[in-house]
Amino acid sequence: MYDELTKGDVEKMEKEVEHRKLVLRKQLIEEVKEARAQGDLSENFEYYAAKKAKNQNESRIRYLENMIKTAKIISDDSASDEVGINNTVTIYVEEDDVEETYRIITTIRGNSLKGLISIDSPLGKALLGHKVGDKVTVTVNENYSYDVVIRSIDKTNDDSNDEIRKF
Repeated sequence: MYDELTKGDVEKMEKEVEHRKLVLRKQLIEEVKEARAQGDLSENFEYYAAKKAKNQNESRIRYLENMIKTAKIISDDSASDEVGINNTVTIYVEEDDVEETYRIITTIRGNSLKGLISIDSPLGKALLGHKVGDKVTVTVNENYSYDVVIRSIDKTNDDSNDEIRKF
């Protein structure tokens, strides 16, 4: 299985791996050494906490490297008047009579609490490729769907503050 990632996603992941290997790894190994030097390991909470943090860092490195290795690179380019990856979209939800704004992003960065909607989510899939004024049906499952109208598309592509999701 692979994840669809943009070139920018992969670059962010590579930066995080580099930081974890060159900076955090050395720091965490030193913390383990210092905690081990405190004596009896059977009752040394600092030692176990430092070891856990070191192992979590190594696990994150392996996870990110595997994601990079198995990623399918997709383009974040789209027509100037169509919804694409990294676009901010304002929609009108007819059923609830509310206007909402979301940013369409790849799955690895999805965070609906921050208004970041994955291209694999029902809403993300429905919006991709549509234009301002289009009425789009979002199919959640075979028993439920709802309609939204695209009010605006912001093509500004500033993903510098987006984080790769932690698992």
